[in-house]
Amino acid sequence: MPNARPQTPGRRERNKQEKLARITAAAGELFLEHGVDDVTTQQIADRADIGTGTLFLYARTKSELLLLVQNSFYADALVRGRAAAARIDDTLGAVMAIVRPVVECNRTRVDNGRTYLREIVFGDPDEPHHSAALALTVETEGEIASVLLRDEAADPARAAMTAHIVSAIMFVAMAASFNADKSVEDLLSEIEAQVSVLLR
Repeated sequence: MPNARPQTPGRRERNKQEKLARITAAAGELFLEHGVDDVTTQQIADRADIGTGTLFLYARTKSELLLLVQNSFYADALVRGRAAAARIDDTLGAVMAIVRPVVECNRTRVDNGRTYLREIVFGDPDEPHHSAALALTVETEGEIASVLLRDEAADPARAAMTAHIVSAIMFVAMAASFNADKSVEDLLSEIEAQVSVLLR
């Protein structure tokens, strides 16, 4: 049987992807410049050079736009974390190599990052961008569990539970209002101290 050639996306699909990329870039720039609370959907549509009706085909609310933007940052951060962890033998060091870029991308603008975390917890789980955010948290836990399973004696169920707890530690540290003014390094030190106790 001959190998099937990968299909090239049609013009309509390419146009959709190009608009989505413009929307993501425009929303990301504006959220970074002004913060999510001070940006309107009209400003995003104007910067992306599309109508607001078109914008709402891709994201119905500003919250969904924030999820879209932050998800793209989070996905990139996870790629960097995975690559960094692969070069580190020490278990704690490798786990923190996964955690670091996630924390860094979440803290690029603290108010945006904290709003993103609230949306993950309280948003509509049936909304596609929200589902993608949840999938990224699951993927993060999977990467952490894979580091723990480098030890051949490790129990997979325990590794998965430990990874879930590490994710919760990271999530609470980033979302907590009393940590809003902490630097990335201070936040990472706090997370590392807690994870080191967990991994003992």
